[in-house]
Amino acid sequence: MSGTSFDVLGIGNAIVDIIGRCDDAFLTRHGAPKGRMRLVEAETVKSLYSAMGPAIEISGGSAANTMVGLASFGGSAAFIGKVADDEFGRIFAHDIRASGVAFATAPAQGSAPTARSLILVTPDGERTMNTYLGVSPELDDGEVDEEQIRKSKIVYLEGYLFDRPAAKAAFRRAAAIAKSNGRQVALTLSDPFCVDRHRSEFLELIKTQVDILFANEAEITSLYRTSAFDEAARQAKAHTRLAVLTRSAKGSVIFSGDKAVTVAAELVQHVVDTTGAGDLYAAGFLYGYTQGRPLDACGRLGSIAAAEIISHIGARPETSLAALARSKGL
Repeated sequence: MSGTSFDVLGIGNAIVDIIGRCDDAFLTRHGAPKGRMRLVEAETVKSLYSAMGPAIEISGGSAANTMVGLASFGGSAAFIGKVADDEFGRIFAHDIRASGVAFATAPAQGSAPTARSLILVTPDGERTMNTYLGVSPELDDGEVDEEQIRKSKIVYLEGYLFDRPAAKAAFRRAAAIAKSNGRQVALTLSDPFCVDRHRSEFLELIKTQVDILFANEAEITSLYRTSAFDEAARQAKAHTRLAVLTRSAKGSVIFSGDKAVTVAAELVQHVVDTTGAGDLYAAGFLYGYTQGRPLDACGRLGSIAAAEIISHIGARPETSLAALARSKGL
C-alpha cells in the first residue's frame, strides 16, 4: 500500500508481565479463576507477588505482544500505549524498542504506576492473569498519533483496553482516522470477561468500524450469547469483512464473506505456557495479510507463531519467527 511506513500499528495496554509457576491449590487460595484474566488492585498484586515463587519479568500486553511477533516475522510495527515515568515504564519501553517495534508514547508524569500482570502458570501450561492496570487505561485522545495511523496499513485495537471512557474515545478516534485515510481496522476481543463487560459497544464497533475481527471460541460465543461456535461464526462473518476465529487444538477458521478457510494447529510436543498464544497467532496472520499472502498461508503463519509461544514461558518469541516460517516452507 502506498504512503505507509508501518504494516500494523497496535494500540493497547502497556504492561510488564511477572511470570511464575504455581499449582491449582495456590489459585484457589488466592481466589484467582484458572485460565482467566482478572483485574486487581495494587494491594492484591503486592500480596500475590509476595506469596508466589521465583518469577521472570518481561514487557507484555496483548497488542504489544502482537507487534513484537510481527516484527520478529520481519514486518514493520508500531505501538501506542501508556506507561508511567517509573522503573517498570522504562523496562517496557526498552524491551519493546529492542524488539524492533516503534514506540514513541511519552511516559506520564506524576501518575499511577505502570501496569503489571502477575501471570501464574500451572503444570498443565494454563495461565491465570492477575492484572493491575495502573496508568495504562488512562490512554486518551492525546496519545493517539494521527500521523502514525495515516502511515499504517492496519490499526490493531486491543479489547482489554476498553474498560475506561477515555480509552474508548481513543479507540473510536483511532478507528475514525484510519477509515478516513483508507486504512483497515482490526480488533481482538481479548477475553470472555472483557466481552461480557462491553458486549453492546463491541458489537457496535464491529458492525461500523472493524474490518478484521480476532477472537477465540470462548470470546466469540460470549459475544453472540450462544454456546454453539457455528452460530457465533455465522453472525461474526455477517458483521465484519474478515473474521479470524481460533479454536486452540482444533486450529482456526477464517471467514471472508461466504468463504471459510480452516487451518490446522501446529503440533506442539509439550505445552509449557499458553500465555500469548492468541496474540502471536494474530501476529502471524497480520504479517501474512499485510504481505498479500492468501488466507490459508496467513492462518498457517499464525499457527506457527502460536505454537512457538506456547512451547516456553512468556509471551514473546524466543526464536526468529521469520526463520521459523522459512523452515516450514513459508
